[in-house]
Amino acid sequence: MFKRDWDRRTCAKRGHVTYAPTEPELASRLHAATAVGDAWRCLRCGDFALGAPHGSGPAANAPLVPRGKALRDIFILRFLAIERVLRGIVIILIAWGVWKFSNHQDAVQRVFDQDLTVFKPIADHFNWDLDHAPVVETIRKTFGYEKKTLLIVAGALLAYALIEIVEAVGLWLGRRWAEYLTVVATAAFLPLEGYELSHHVSPLKICTLLLNIAAVLWIMLSKRLFGLRGGAVAFEAERHSASLLEVEEAAGTVPHPGHGAHARP
Repeated sequence: MFKRDWDRRTCAKRGHVTYAPTEPELASRLHAATAVGDAWRCLRCGDFALGAPHGSGPAANAPLVPRGKALRDIFILRFLAIERVLRGIVIILIAWGVWKFSNHQDAVQRVFDQDLTVFKPIADHFNWDLDHAPVVETIRKTFGYEKKTLLIVAGALLAYALIEIVEAVGLWLGRRWAEYLTVVATAAFLPLEGYELSHHVSPLKICTLLLNIAAVLWIMLSKRLFGLRGGAVAFEAERHSASLLEVEEAAGTVPHPGHGAHARP
């Protein structure tokens, strides 16, 4: 079965990350002398890279380099971030439309009534009761809303859009507070999405609901939020444990399957 190599794929795009520890024995395992110069083992993919190391110091102070599962998680979080940005932009456009409508409500109603009069003979020809059509009735109800109500709706939509954009920025940067915000904000709207789906089923609504449910469950479990799977303590222990093993894996103390030891330019 094909398995994506997130480590090498990332190194191919961003370059290797090398580090020279001050511990002599460990440094000797990370370093290789070649005919074309010194090479150091990459802390991400484990391959040797020609050139001077990007940093040096005690092994415990080696940089935190996401690898393997952590890289996959970053990809998923950034996919969710992009989806949040797009949703936020759409909601901002809707809020702007509601605000414009509130300022020109009478003019829009006149245009609507004029257009409805034009299409009424055609509707009568096909025996369609245009005056009582659900879409027409819904639009007419909006004309009865007070300007203050419409402004409140526009403000609420704008606030929701800003929350989505803040979520997106935090998820893209990998901030833990953004993961909590995403779970709470997304879960809060799941009942509303389910209610809408019960009244009108569409493939888009089904996909959106399933995506949001999957996002909430995945973030809660994989990031150990709200005390799940040991909570923040277990999450930090796992993260620091992996980072402390990076130098050891690159040095060969802990086997790193699938990674070669050949020098790369």
